[in-house]
Amino acid sequence: MHRTVHRVANRLATGAALTLATASAFAHPGHDAATVSASLWAGMLHPFTGADHLLAMAAVGVWSALTATSRGGFGQGAPSTADLLRQPLAFVAMMLVGAALGLAGVTLPAVEPMIAVSLLVIGLLVAMRARLPATAGMAVVGGFALFHGYAHGAELPATAVAMPAVLAYMGGFAAATMALHGLGIGAGLFLRRHAGWIARLAGAGVALYGAGLLVA
Repeated sequence: MHRTVHRVANRLATGAALTLATASAFAHPGHDAATVSASLWAGMLHPFTGADHLLAMAAVGVWSALTATSRGGFGQGAPSTADLLRQPLAFVAMMLVGAALGLAGVTLPAVEPMIAVSLLVIGLLVAMRARLPATAGMAVVGGFALFHGYAHGAELPATAVAMPAVLAYMGGFAAATMALHGLGIGAGLFLRRHAGWIARLAGAGVALYGAGLLVA
């Protein structure tokens, strides 16, 4: 179990480093390094400034850990690393697509209601410990991630006026999202083994929070 968590953390850290490296590659001497740095930090902090984003991203990690197929069969031994990472990586990828759509001026309807629905649905999936086929699970989290990413892109900081700063901002919130997924996976692996009822209760709480946003 500990080796699995360590491997997952390493993969998430590698993904975050690659994302940040891509953004940093555009920060050549012709651009203001301070502006790029400010945009990077703004992106890294953004997922933590709203409970809706934070809960959704952590819940995706928890759900992945709770429902990952073990190497010896479901519930037998360490979970499959591929199952642990499939949904979080789909979320990050589609979140970046959503941000790009927003930056390109494409309009997505009902962004805030869909973010609320994402909390309701993912919370229920955690509460029920529902196992979906791999493609369906990726489609569910990826579809919701599109709206989360669009919201991130719509709140581009004033510092991100040049492409290097925009990419730094996107790299920042992608890295923060990976970190939240990693925390969720770690919590889910622990709860899967020791206190599954707490995970169900937490999932129900996330779902209720999403329902509250819908009716607010």
